[in-house]
Amino acid sequence: MEKIILNISGMHCASCAKIIEMMFPEKTGVSSIVVNYESGKAFLEFDSSRITAQQIKAVINEEGYKVT
Repeated sequence: MEKIILNISGMHCASCAKIIEMMFPEKTGVSSIVVNYESGKAFLEFDSSRITAQQIKAVINEEGYKVT
């Protein structure tokens, strides 16, 4: 398992954070995700043999948020 912290911009409210969390059900290889709207950070734990950090960033970017 790997852990990463991502900076995410483009969130307008706490609901945006929940939407991002729901993008990664456990079956994707992400075992834990917590998105904090106020800090603009996402804390993830994932299985790198099932999903890469780049793939995670791409999913978030495709939904209109920006991983910086």
